[in-house]
Amino acid sequence: MEYIEAPRYPAALKRPFTELPELGDDRAALIVHRSALSYLVLNRFPYNPGHLLAVPFREVSDLLELSQQERADLMEEIVFGQKLLNAVLKPDGVNVGFNLGSAAGGSIAHLHGHLVPRWSGDNNFMPVLGQTRILPQSLDAIWERFAAAVPTITA
Repeated sequence: MEYIEAPRYPAALKRPFTELPELGDDRAALIVHRSALSYLVLNRFPYNPGHLLAVPFREVSDLLELSQQERADLMEEIVFGQKLLNAVLKPDGVNVGFNLGSAAGGSIAHLHGHLVPRWSGDNNFMPVLGQTRILPQSLDAIWERFAAAVPTITA
């Protein structure tokens, strides 16, 4: 119920991945970590609890548009995200991927990578029959768990 009733992105955000880091409140933005050129944010519409997005600060729509330094930084942020997921949620595995272009399922033009924690047997009948996911913990509660663990994760 907390997830259903949780506030969505403010209506004023036209380009959320560019504007979220500028809000000045990482908790409200659900940003769990920042590096020099990219950041990790909780997905507000997660496939599984703890679903993270790795996002470069500079708005580009394709990996080919990133500089070598930006690509390296984004990959380090993805590695940090995997360490964070392993430390906090202890998944059995993690799906990591990008949807490049609308034909590939990309819904936001700003490039972002997905880190989806997976557990053996985590897929039940709800997504298949009801097109619904069961999320046992609110985004705010997961953000707090991640925020507490960030200082203990080594880059």
